[in-house]
Amino acid sequence: MKSSKKRIAHFHLPGLFEFYELYKIFLPLFYEHREYFYDWCDIGSIYGAPGDALWGGGRVGYGESASMEVLSLMKKFNISARLTFSNSLLREEHFVDRECNEICDLFRNSPSDDSDTKNIMIKDNRTIVSNETTAKNGIIVYSDLLLRYIEENYPGFYFVSTTTKVITDFKIFEKELNREEFAYVVADFRLNKEFEKLGLLSDAERSKVEFLCNECCWFGCNDRKSCYESVSRNVLGEGEGYEHICHSMDANEGYVFSKAMKSPGFIGIDDIRDVYLPMGFSNFKIEGRSLGSAMILEFLLYYMTKLEYQLQVREKIYLDNSLDLF
Repeated sequence: MKSSKKRIAHFHLPGLFEFYELYKIFLPLFYEHREYFYDWCDIGSIYGAPGDALWGGGRVGYGESASMEVLSLMKKFNISARLTFSNSLLREEHFVDRECNEICDLFRNSPSDDSDTKNIMIKDNRTIVSNETTAKNGIIVYSDLLLRYIEENYPGFYFVSTTTKVITDFKIFEKELNREEFAYVVADFRLNKEFEKLGLLSDAERSKVEFLCNECCWFGCNDRKSCYESVSRNVLGEGEGYEHICHSMDANEGYVFSKAMKSPGFIGIDDIRDVYLPMGFSNFKIEGRSLGSAMILEFLLYYMTKLEYQLQVREKIYLDNSLDLF
């Protein structure tokens, strides 16, 4: 394993639109009370899409928060917003969709982005002006056609190769890492513990790997790609006759975090701190866009919050009457 100076784990969190109300409470808490949270982690991005976004995919979304409100919150805390446009079945005819084009136009990065927004950090309960670089916004994509369309019409985004490609062959995964158009590649969770192969990656390749930490899907599932395609069809309004039926033995249970923790592909906080960070990996994705706010809070507590402060964080979130957690 490679050793290095202290590294920071960048968490990529679910629910940019879906859990706006939760993040509106959590983000001020995170930056005003950094003593509550591990000093070896930060927020790399928050990802998601409006519930009716035609280009959306991956998991069924239900985000209803206004795009301007969402963007303003991300700018306030200088957090990268990632649009999840990972529909795998897009055709050129879909690129005229008005809502998705308007969202791209709103979120795209431009030289004037930081002229009227904060570059503020809250430290020791004091608000101070920071000289750090303004966070860029990105797009999670499956379709190369969509990637080219966005590059040509809305330059400035960085791109993330979606885990919904279900790349389980490590050689193909390496080729994806070496595609210049991608800043990050989210690995299929079956590759999470391929340490011998991961250890042979270059530093540049390691910097682009993003691990999916808390997948609850059965580790031996052979229908994962079909499941994602079913979501894509439904978003496009073409799902009739193509309903995907999960054949996992416990599919009727839905998402259970304690079950996800038993998966061979699960990445916990000890794994991140003691294994992945020393190896030079620093990007970790938390899934959960189709879950509820209460479950997302549990992820934020487990992955980011010191054990002795989890009760305080939970109380502050629960006692905010503006948030419906269930």
